[in-house]
Amino acid sequence: MAIGLIATIKVQEGKNEAFETAFLELAQRVREDEPGNMLYALHRSTTDTQTYKVMEQYVDAAALKAHGETPHFAAAFQQVGALLAGAPEVEQLDVIG
Repeated sequence: MAIGLIATIKVQEGKNEAFETAFLELAQRVREDEPGNMLYALHRSTTDTQTYKVMEQYVDAAALKAHGETPHFAAAFQQVGALLAGAPEVEQLDVIG
């Protein structure tokens, strides 16, 4: 069964550009190097520009697990970790249809 994720990420004031650059590089790697990924998209809130939502979708639980174990994910997490204003909130979803 396919799995979806929505991650809510808060970024420190003045760190948006660095965060977006690093995250978009990660997104490109995910789309190119992870065949089990179906969607990996970053969105910025229109009401709070420090808040981002990441929408992700994977073919199954194994693909999601593999994503979290990739070197490019670990490297990106190291890079963006210092830019965050707190821990991301992640909601896992079952894909319907």
